[in-house]
Amino acid sequence: MPHSHRPLFSRPHQAFLFDMDGTLLNSIAVVERIWADWAVAHGLEPEVFLKTVHGIRAADVIADLALPGVDPQKEAAELLRLEMEDVTGIVAVPGAVEFLHRLPAERWAIVTSAPRALAHRRMKAAGIPFPDIMVTGEEVANGKPSPEGYLLGAKRLGVDPRQCVVFEDAVAGILAGEGAGAEVCVITATHSSVYDTPHFSLAGYDTLAASVDGDGLLRLSHR
Repeated sequence: MPHSHRPLFSRPHQAFLFDMDGTLLNSIAVVERIWADWAVAHGLEPEVFLKTVHGIRAADVIADLALPGVDPQKEAAELLRLEMEDVTGIVAVPGAVEFLHRLPAERWAIVTSAPRALAHRRMKAAGIPFPDIMVTGEEVANGKPSPEGYLLGAKRLGVDPRQCVVFEDAVAGILAGEGAGAEVCVITATHSSVYDTPHFSLAGYDTLAASVDGDGLLRLSHR
């Protein structure tokens, strides 16, 4: 195992922080259907544009485009309405449900760019268990790649973010995890091309095991 990956498995962690879309569940078909239509309507090339939307709040994606006459909040609200109506094809990432069920409730949280209502709808569709602690897009002033969400998730769990593992799939989320000082594990199940990253990467959770040590801390092992 490369040296850069050893801390993930060789030392215990206080908690795990999970992104949702692309990390615990696969909603990429829904996201790309809806965003592709939006892109075409606004004169953008879908194949290029879709690479920029993952892991980032819809309003932030649209605001960054600075399109004349386009209200990011209004557009984001319409996209949310469409996404709430479409859960076709949303499934759990392999092994995610079983992995989460093995974790103590007080040791994990979800930190997502999605609004809470959409997160709940997608998690229900995919069979993802609901955590005691969840940070959603509307709860932070600055979305990913800002580390604000992960810092808030760690604070609500009462843990040091530097003693956490962040599970992510998208560049913005990986940067957010790094910015929080956490270790990062990249889940690649939902992306056709794998990011060039120094972090340990897995297609899913089928080969990942977690246990609780005598001090109540989490330990990861790669099966």
